[in-house]
Amino acid sequence: MNLSAQEAFLKLELILPPAPKPLGIYKPFLVEGKYLYLSGHGPVQPDQSLIIGRIGVDMDPEAGKLAARQVGLTMLSTIVTNFGSLDVVKRVIKVLGMVNCSADFERHPFIINGCSELFASVWGQENGIGVRSAVGMGSLPDNIPVEVEAVFELF
Repeated sequence: MNLSAQEAFLKLELILPPAPKPLGIYKPFLVEGKYLYLSGHGPVQPDQSLIIGRIGVDMDPEAGKLAARQVGLTMLSTIVTNFGSLDVVKRVIKVLGMVNCSADFERHPFIINGCSELFASVWGQENGIGVRSAVGMGSLPDNIPVEVEAVFELF
């Protein structure tokens, strides 16, 4: 029996943080035709605080990967808050992961796997894995370790 995305998420027994509200002049999401575009999200925790730190300086790669998973949870929260369920999403199209890291850090894809693995566990291997870029940044807003933006196809 195949689980819906919402059922798969509930089976993981993870907690969604509150969906973030824009702190600048932008939309957190935009629907154009059958595509849902999510603006860059950071790692919001259930208490609304942010995970902060620079990978390779303040945190190790494992902590960075967990921060990327938290970014994924924050993105899922935006979907559930605004659309009522993860079942509105057919598939992940594109993920852009930005890693706040030291200049010598080279494992950006490992970090962003935290988000990608979460999406694969919700929408499955076929629909939960899209095309992806994982890049290093000299800094990110509020010194967050990871920011991710994504495009999804809607049903």
